[in-house]
Amino acid sequence: MNYLMALTFSDILTNVGNWLVTEGLKIVIAVIVFIIYCAVVKAICKRIDKSLIKKNVDETLRKVSLPWVRRVLVFIGFATVLAYLGIETSSIAAAITSIGLTIGLALQGSLSNFAGGVVVIVMRPYKIGDYIEMDSEAGTVVDIKLFYTYLRTGDNKIVIIPNSKAGNSVIINYTRQGTRRDDITFNISYDNDFEKAKDAIKECIANCEKILNDPAPLVTVSNHGQNSIDILARYYTKTDDFWEVHWYMMEAVKKAFDKNGISIPYPQLDVHINPSENKENK
Repeated sequence: MNYLMALTFSDILTNVGNWLVTEGLKIVIAVIVFIIYCAVVKAICKRIDKSLIKKNVDETLRKVSLPWVRRVLVFIGFATVLAYLGIETSSIAAAITSIGLTIGLALQGSLSNFAGGVVVIVMRPYKIGDYIEMDSEAGTVVDIKLFYTYLRTGDNKIVIIPNSKAGNSVIINYTRQGTRRDDITFNISYDNDFEKAKDAIKECIANCEKILNDPAPLVTVSNHGQNSIDILARYYTKTDDFWEVHWYMMEAVKKAFDKNGISIPYPQLDVHINPSENKENK
């Protein structure tokens, strides 16, 4: 206490100056070096990303792996700076490990999502850009993180699905094959000429350049229904053209049917009255 009271303002300035010259200067140098290091890491990761794009490396792999590579490099730089400042890193590592264990026990569900993310990256049941159906949700994969998969639905909503679903749910990938088959059933009246209807559908298919010739399209009678003859049109398109061709066929075939006098029947019920029963009721 007497020592503190004996300190003059000039002594305090001297001590502060000595600290700034020694330890303070080290801290400033460490901060500057760390900032430069982070900028270099960022530039390197950008260059690696451009290189991977040129080599046509899968987008999913790039977007998932590069951020983690950057985080690891930054962490290594941070640990090096701490060691330069004389801070014991082993105790910090032990504290981080214990904290991580505690958080892991509290977030077991998130760990299952993490495991699912690893499964998605390694097994690759789908990738960014694929149109998939999973856990009763369907949409285009716009992003994949280690914990969640992001889908964009047809009405422009973003659906976030935990990656644990990837290991426990059925996944339908509509994009992987590159082509998709469309089956459309058209109903015509029994009074119409079904051969004429088939020719009209075939003409619509022939007029669409986006319908593939291999495998060959198929147009055939598929069922004799209660109120109609069912004609199946089956054809293949590229995955990106699927919906455009589907809507084209729905409209083009209706116009072709109208042009050829082919009617699409309404559900109807024929009621027959027995004359003898009618007389008895009177």
